[in-house]
Amino acid sequence: METKPSTAAGAPRQPIRPLDGIVVLSLEHAVAAPFCSRQLADYGARVIKIERPGAGDFARHYDSAVNGLSSYFVWLNRSKESLTLDMKHPGAREVLDALLPRIDVLVQNLAPGSASRLGLDYQSLSPRFPRLIVVDISGYGDSGPFRDKKAYDLLVQAESGLLSVTGAAEAPARAGVSIADISAGMYAYSGTLMALFQRQRTGRGSRVEVSMLEALSEWMSQPRYFADGTGSAPVRSGASHPSIAPYGPHRAGDGHEVLFGIQNEREWGRFCVEVLHDAALATDSRFASNVSRVANREALTQTIESSFASRSSADIVGDLDRAGIANGRVNGARAIREHEQLGARDRWRSVATPAGDVDATLPPANLDNMEAFMGSVPAVGAHTDAILRELGFAAERIEELRQTGAI
Repeated sequence: METKPSTAAGAPRQPIRPLDGIVVLSLEHAVAAPFCSRQLADYGARVIKIERPGAGDFARHYDSAVNGLSSYFVWLNRSKESLTLDMKHPGAREVLDALLPRIDVLVQNLAPGSASRLGLDYQSLSPRFPRLIVVDISGYGDSGPFRDKKAYDLLVQAESGLLSVTGAAEAPARAGVSIADISAGMYAYSGTLMALFQRQRTGRGSRVEVSMLEALSEWMSQPRYFADGTGSAPVRSGASHPSIAPYGPHRAGDGHEVLFGIQNEREWGRFCVEVLHDAALATDSRFASNVSRVANREALTQTIESSFASRSSADIVGDLDRAGIANGRVNGARAIREHEQLGARDRWRSVATPAGDVDATLPPANLDNMEAFMGSVPAVGAHTDAILRELGFAAERIEELRQTGAI
């Protein structure tokens, strides 16, 4: 499958992206804040990423799956400029003081209280920089009994109740991606866009605060409403839907699983006639409504898989498609790269990294007459000298800062 090259970092950008001219300074690590700032970069913002001298963002060392680089870091940090800076070093203040007047947005997900101690909170910065937008991402927010508690993705999945509805009946399971971080990063990104729009109207910046717990709690609203309304918690049901049936994987005669979902009684009747080839099942009292099908899920599954037992998964999918029943394949992660739909829609681009080019999907939001900026993934401190020169630092001062460990 052909992969188009992306624009190299530093090369001329396609004109008129929505965030062209916006400068973001990000004191970030791990997933949530880098996901927010990378999406800003995708649509034109210049993102300067502060990293620790030497080691950099600790997400660089989560794994070495991408030609020796971390799969997390490669995913989250394209199109950014890496500036190494020891935030505890006295020399760091000199660099920050030169940077702050030039930026539009400050994004941070430092440990609780760190930004305030560094004087990089909104309350400290706003009087000096009234147009500045400060985006604070934390595990639990800046107040309440959990304010100072460390928060990692799995722990927030547990605190939000997600683990209680994810997994098989006999045991909970972590969501397979860092969903608490991702949800917080998404809300921080959309909150930043709202703050920029508000600034355009009012001329003033604002603070955007997002916590992982609050983001994931919003995503848990439907299970909570269900539990409040019924008095019973939603059951863990593996890959099947807890409150709709049939909706999930069913085994075919060739041993493969076919995943499909029925959304209403009209579809159920069509499924019985055109896929199960048994019209009587449509009015069977055990299965005549979604509520009854859920209550009789075990018998329903046995009935469906008995019908499927003599047929191949390809034949079943053909019947489902002809009947207009939604279905999908249970693909592995590597199969995504060869997915015919992504290929047909030209979704792949080549992104440069310090260890060679990698494939990346275009961001999901498509804007007419504009393609996202897919710049390179930076090495640690790759842009330090260039940024400092741009800020007016002489070569001798840059070397002093390096020798003293400030950069």
